[in-house]
Amino acid sequence: MALGGTISTLMIVHTVGELLRQWRKRRGVSQLDLAIAAEVSARHVSLVETGKSKPSAEMVLRLAEQLQVPLRERNRLLLAAGFAPRYAERPLDDTALSAALAAVRRVLRAHEPYPALVFDRGWNILMTNRAVEPFLAQVAPELLRPPVNLVRLGLDPRGFAPMVVNLADVRAVFRARIARQLAAAPDPELAALYEELLTHEPENTEGRRVDADVVIPMVLRVGGRELRLFSTITTFGTPMDITVDEIAIESYYPADAESAAYFEA
Repeated sequence: MALGGTISTLMIVHTVGELLRQWRKRRGVSQLDLAIAAEVSARHVSLVETGKSKPSAEMVLRLAEQLQVPLRERNRLLLAAGFAPRYAERPLDDTALSAALAAVRRVLRAHEPYPALVFDRGWNILMTNRAVEPFLAQVAPELLRPPVNLVRLGLDPRGFAPMVVNLADVRAVFRARIARQLAAAPDPELAALYEELLTHEPENTEGRRVDADVVIPMVLRVGGRELRLFSTITTFGTPMDITVDEIAIESYYPADAESAAYFEA
C-alpha cells in the first residue's frame, strides 16, 4: 500500500542544534570549553543547541572545526541548518583532484621497492604500488573483485591470513584502529565491517593482544622466509574535499635487514 510505503521510508530528522550537541558530547567538551575555543559566548552555544538561535553557515563550520567534525558530517550539519553543503565528494581521478592524485602516485612510486597502498574510510583499497602486486597474486580471485577491502583481505583464510604468522596481533591492531574510527565518527558501513570481522575472536589463536597501535611488526611467511614489516599512515592536511579527507596511504617498511634484502633484491 502507499501508506505502508510512506511509513517505511520515514527517517529521524535531527536539528543542527541536536547534531552539534551530539558531537560535543562525543568529544567530551563542555559548552563553555567549546565557546572559548570558537570565540563565542557559552550562552550562544546553548541557544544554538536548544534551537532558540539559528546559526549562520560560518558559525556552524566554526563550531564543527573546533569539534573536529569530519567534512562529510559538516555537510550534514549545514543541511540541517538550512544551508547548501560546502564540501564536494569527487572520485579520486576527477580532474579537480589531479594535484592530489599526482601527489598520491608520487608517494606510492617513491616508496618502492617496499609495499604501499591507498584506502578509503571503509578500508577499501583504491590504489597500490607495484610492490603489493606479488602478494595479491596469492589471493583468491573473489576477494579481488571491487571493492577490495583491506581488513577482509588481511583476515580472510582466502586472503593474506595464511601468510600472516602473527595473525592475532594483526587482528588486534585492526580492531583498535577501527574502534577509534567509530569512536571519533559514526559510520554504519564501518560498524558492519567491525561486526563481521572483528567482534568474534577465532578459536585457537595465539599471540599477544594490543589495545592501541604500537610499532609492532606484521610477520609474513613467503616462500619459506619470514618477512617482518611495520607501517605508517599518511593523510592529507587541511583537505577541502570529502574524498581527499577520507583517504589514507599506508606504507610498509622492513623491520630488519633480511626483510629489506627480500624487497631490494
